[in-house]
Amino acid sequence: MEKSVTEAINYRRSVRVYKNKPIDTEKVKGCLKNAVLAPTSSNLQLWEFYHVTDKDVLKQLSVACMNQPAARTAQQLVVVIANKSLWRKHAKANIEFLNKSFKKPNLEESLAKRKKMVFSYYKKLIPTLYSEFLGVLGYLKYFTFQIVGLFRPVYRQTRLSDMRIVAHKSAALAAQNFMISMAAIGYDTCPMEGSDTLRIKKILNISRKAEVNMVIGCGTRDDAGVYGPRFRVPFEEVYHSI
Repeated sequence: MEKSVTEAINYRRSVRVYKNKPIDTEKVKGCLKNAVLAPTSSNLQLWEFYHVTDKDVLKQLSVACMNQPAARTAQQLVVVIANKSLWRKHAKANIEFLNKSFKKPNLEESLAKRKKMVFSYYKKLIPTLYSEFLGVLGYLKYFTFQIVGLFRPVYRQTRLSDMRIVAHKSAALAAQNFMISMAAIGYDTCPMEGSDTLRIKKILNISRKAEVNMVIGCGTRDDAGVYGPRFRVPFEEVYHSI
């Protein structure tokens, strides 16, 4: 029986040793379908997922992940990619989808205004934020927006480094969807940052413009797979009620 959201969150641990027991590839793929339903900045979905089941590739990736047990004993691996360069393609896909959604000949006034707003968003604002030339445009936009911000609230994260962070935040949200979905069906995961990301990109033939967000080990937990009781700093230290 599938766990509830709260049950899955409580069950999920970073499992670092897995049983030598195969897991269902289609079920893992199903969890990745849940991953792409995660919220994403401007609905640009600047992510990709490499679901690795090939034994030889798993061995190569394990080496690239420093041979840590969470990679070495994993039955499958999922490599989560943040790919900012997809923005043009995905902005166009959003526009095509919206064209179909607003295809009524006589739109009521409220919808007509919304159509104008969203098309302006994807055709003007998104290119303004994501267009780049050697990092120079980002700083020009940054200083321009800081000046505008003296007079009214304005979006300030416009540099190349800022947009990279935006893409990685969305990818991480998708990764969490995936890991909670895996926990819900009794499978285990471990998100890993300790890896040689350049080697990973070469192994998987990933675009130069894309970046590895994390590598996730997948399997069924061994008794020694959870290294100890869960520790979190007191909730009161991080919770602020205003």
